[in-house]
Amino acid sequence: MGCTFRYGCCAVTCKALPSHPIFYLCMCICTCLKELFNKNLHNSLEITESKMATLTVPPVLTSPRDDAQALYRAFKGFGCDTAAVINILAHRNAMQRALIEQEYKNIYSEELTKRLASELRGDIERAILLWMPDPAVRDATVVRKALSGDVIDLKAATEVICSRTSTQIQHFKQIYHAKFHAYLEHDIEYQASGDLKKLLLAYASAPRYEGPEVDRGLAEQDAKSLYKAGEKKLGTDEDTFIRIFAERSRAQLAAISSAYHSMYGNSLKKAVKRETSGNFELGLLTILQCAENPGRYFAKMLRKAMKGMGTDDKTLTRVIVTRAEIDLQYIKAEYQKKYGKSLNDAVQSETSSHYRTFLLALLGATHR
Repeated sequence: MGCTFRYGCCAVTCKALPSHPIFYLCMCICTCLKELFNKNLHNSLEITESKMATLTVPPVLTSPRDDAQALYRAFKGFGCDTAAVINILAHRNAMQRALIEQEYKNIYSEELTKRLASELRGDIERAILLWMPDPAVRDATVVRKALSGDVIDLKAATEVICSRTSTQIQHFKQIYHAKFHAYLEHDIEYQASGDLKKLLLAYASAPRYEGPEVDRGLAEQDAKSLYKAGEKKLGTDEDTFIRIFAERSRAQLAAISSAYHSMYGNSLKKAVKRETSGNFELGLLTILQCAENPGRYFAKMLRKAMKGMGTDDKTLTRVIVTRAEIDLQYIKAEYQKKYGKSLNDAVQSETSSHYRTFLLALLGATHR
């Protein structure tokens, strides 16, 4: 005989009688586990909310075990209850999703992501599977697929690498190697070429300061170097652009851009567009715009994905999913400011069915 005290993914089994002191000790251990579990979830929520996230999590959470069982019930029977799946997963942060995955495997001896892949189809399948990992694992997965999938997507790889901070890149590089047994730099070497390859390799490896302080004198020197390397000469010295864009912090690069405009009456962004092209241009512009205003950069990406005939669902999904726990609130504000229309309304008009419901949930359009 025995009694199991359980909370979330934690369990303590006690075989002592209720009158025995050991029984009380087991109760105390379980209480501590419960407090630690709640504290971790609370801390995770605080981290998410402090970064302008749009993710909405219920004020009173069901346990990961209950969520795992609810998902299993959604999979049973004829067809999948996709609405139930969305109602749970779209309102859980990265830590909570990881705990649900762990509980699901413990109870049912199968991977939750594999079951999701077998139950879902199309855009909603791709969106939810992209949502499940934590941000670093997600970035590593997106870049690996872009550089080694059936269709090589240098645009997606460039967008992810060049829009991340130095710390974020170093983190997902470690996961990239551990998960795929490959080095990011080797895949870049193999799939990219020319100036884009040089830029991606430099940006992925160079450590950059991430604080707000800038060196105004150095900013003016770099602005002068960029002018000499581009607009002032016939042809372009791409190596100078690569060196400065890959080595300077975001705050410093924003100062360089400001100095460039003050000194030469033209924007650095226009100079990049005039002097470069293709994915190399995309990489430089991504670095520059994320230094000056990342919210506006991602708002532009979303607008481009939904503009014209048809929708670029891969880009739309990637941006919303990857920014929902970071700064999507900020991106929504920039979208409204620049285009005079809410991002929620744009997504509502460009998507449909469960895919629409899921994206709107991540945008904070629904509350559970």
